[in-house]
Amino acid sequence: MQIKPFITLVGAGPGDPDLITLKGVKAIQQADVILYDALVNEEILDYAKPGCTKIYVGKRAERISTSQDYINKLLVDYALTHGHVVRLKGGDPFVFGRGGEELDYVRQFGIPTAVIPGISSSVGLTGLQQIPLTYRGISESFWVITGATSDGQLSADLQMAAKSTATVVILMGYGKLPQIVELYKAQGKAQLPIALIQNGSLPNERIALGRIDSILDEAEKNLVGVPAIIVVGEVVAKHEAFARIKTEINTLAL
Repeated sequence: MQIKPFITLVGAGPGDPDLITLKGVKAIQQADVILYDALVNEEILDYAKPGCTKIYVGKRAERISTSQDYINKLLVDYALTHGHVVRLKGGDPFVFGRGGEELDYVRQFGIPTAVIPGISSSVGLTGLQQIPLTYRGISESFWVITGATSDGQLSADLQMAAKSTATVVILMGYGKLPQIVELYKAQGKAQLPIALIQNGSLPNERIALGRIDSILDEAEKNLVGVPAIIVVGEVVAKHEAFARIKTEINTLAL
């Protein structure tokens, strides 16, 4: 039988296996090979057909991980030798998932491609926590920014974002939290609400709520660590539990 190479980028969503799209599930069911990332819930792999080859290609900061060049090569090699390859990524493939880079590479070989979007943690986890990214009269827009550039530096876009009134969602930035706090303090925003969401949508989810000047203590108190997203903006005060923080602050002020 002639092999027909095809590559589908599939977004697995923010963690809860129920948050993958139905179209994403159908692609997994049809896959001959699945290359999946570190943040993909492995329960999703149960949808794969018998005989499907499943390969972990996770990348994690400060850990031994699979290089992007090697992943690119695997995509092409398996498509040419096995047929339909599903590249399964946490969140959405095009939101800091390097999906665009992978498509650029495989298209050089004339391999047909498709993309099935996923729920990005930037909108999915905030929604699950009932934090509205936009709210009439409070926030007219939201920014999604990486915490650090490829060379490990704080993203320059954060400098501009900190000056705006927009809600800012920072992905892959927990290790830069002290610097982000100082950045917002320098803008006179020490009282701006902020949330940290670790392992969002999963049973081991942790959250820390506070203000810029208190969030480091809140993170330590709530044992929050990586992987976590950071949400900064007045809309964070819409979280149901934020009323407790307001009460504590008012009590301390008396």
